[in-house]
Amino acid sequence: MLHQPETLHPAPGMTYDQVLETVRYEGAYPTRERAEEAVHNVLGAFGRHVTGNERVELAARLPLEAARHLVSQVPAAEPLTGWAFVKDLASRRGATPATTRWETGAVLAVVARLAGPSLLARILDQFPEGWALLFGQAQLLTRSTAA
Repeated sequence: MLHQPETLHPAPGMTYDQVLETVRYEGAYPTRERAEEAVHNVLGAFGRHVTGNERVELAARLPLEAARHLVSQVPAAEPLTGWAFVKDLASRRGATPATTRWETGAVLAVVARLAGPSLLARILDQFPEGWALLFGQAQLLTRSTAA
């Protein structure tokens, strides 16, 4: 049975301004500009890792400005663990892994809400371990990781 994507044009969940204000609140950023920088950095880096129908569906659920950040990068050849993603983004930006982890969590928590549980589960299925925590989700252990 072929997987049928959910709707590609759901009703918009948030405007770009609402995304920025939510990231500003969740990340405790002092200014809107700092929140926008976080959105730009994280979505651009994340866009290198989400692929296929999930990338298209996620872009359709984001406000246009956020979707542009997501699809602005060519997908990476190798998937990274969640922690490797944070370290890679930190090194590209010249930031610490701790502040980059905070920034990533603030942005991806909003992305998780906009994606919805079904799409988020499909996105997380594409990735190695450690990504669920970046979205504010529980990291469930499989038998192979629990043993």
